[in-house]
Amino acid sequence: MPLALLPADPSFCGLPVCRDLAELQADVAVFGAGHGTPYRPGQASHAANAPQAVRRALAWWSANPEQFDFDAMAPVFGGARAVDCGDVPGSLTDGAANRAAIAATAAAILDAGAVPLLLGGDDSTPIPLFEAYAGRHEALTVVQVDAHIDWRDEVEGVTHGFSSTMRRASEMPQVARLVQIGARGPGSARQRELADARGWGARIFPARQIHAEGLAPALAEIPEGGDILLSIDVDGIDPGVVPGVILPAFGGLGWQQTLDVIFGAARRGRIVGIAFVEYVPEADPQGIGAKAIARLACCAVAAVAGATGEFAAA
Repeated sequence: MPLALLPADPSFCGLPVCRDLAELQADVAVFGAGHGTPYRPGQASHAANAPQAVRRALAWWSANPEQFDFDAMAPVFGGARAVDCGDVPGSLTDGAANRAAIAATAAAILDAGAVPLLLGGDDSTPIPLFEAYAGRHEALTVVQVDAHIDWRDEVEGVTHGFSSTMRRASEMPQVARLVQIGARGPGSARQRELADARGWGARIFPARQIHAEGLAPALAEIPEGGDILLSIDVDGIDPGVVPGVILPAFGGLGWQQTLDVIFGAARRGRIVGIAFVEYVPEADPQGIGAKAIARLACCAVAAVAGATGEFAAA
C-alpha cells in the first residue's frame, strides 16, 4: 500500500485534493516526488524542491471549466477530472524506500482508473513510475524529451540514478519502445551508451535533427493506438523557456515544439502516464521555468482528455 501522502499547499492550479488514494475518483491524479535515488546519501537532489515550486507557479490560476485554453484549443484541462494527491514522503538516504513509495503511489492511482502525473524530483523518480505499470499495461511506448539519453548502467555504483532512466526502462517487460527526443551537448553518456541504446532499438532524435526536420519523423515512431508514457526532463526544453536546470544546454525544444510533442503523442495513442522532472527552482529565481512546466502539465491533462491543440478555422 502507498504511504500516506504529504499535503500539497497550495494544490496544483487550485485542484481538489485527494490524499486518500482508496477514495480516488479522477481522470488524472497529480502527485509530487522530490526524492528518488540519491547518488550521495544524505544529500538532497538538485530538484528536491521542484514539486512545490511548480505548484506555486500557478497558485493564482484555477481549473475553471468556463476558461478556454488556447494552447490546448479546449476548455481548461479539456474537461478532465483532475485532483492533487500531494507528495510522496522521501528519504535522503534510502533510495530503495523512495522508489517503493513512488511505485506504490502510482500503482494505486492506476488501479483507481486514473492517469498518474508525476512532478519530480530528479530523473531517477520516473523509474519507479514506469515500474508501476508492470501487470497493468503492456507494450508501452515511452516518449522522452531530454537533453540526455540516460543510458548509463551505473554511476559510482548507483544503478537507479538520474543518468540511468532509459536504461532501466528498456529492461522492463512492459516497455516495448523508446522514442527519445531532444538530445544535445555533452552529458554522462559515452559512445558505448549510444551504441547500447541503438542496439536495443531506441529511436533517438537529437535536437538538431528536430530543428532541421520537424517533429513528424519522431512522432511517426509512436505506434498508433498504443499506450504512451510521457517523460519530460525539462532540460530537454531550451533554457530560454526553462532556465532552471542543473546543466543548461542551448538549442533545446521550444515552447510550441514541446506542446507539439504532447498533443502529437495524444493523437497517435493514449497517454497513460506523465512525468515532469529535473527542474531546479534555485537556478530560476524569477520562476519562469516553473510557470512553463505548470502550463505544459495543464496541457498534458487536457491531452489525456482528448484535446489535440489543433486550430480549427471558423
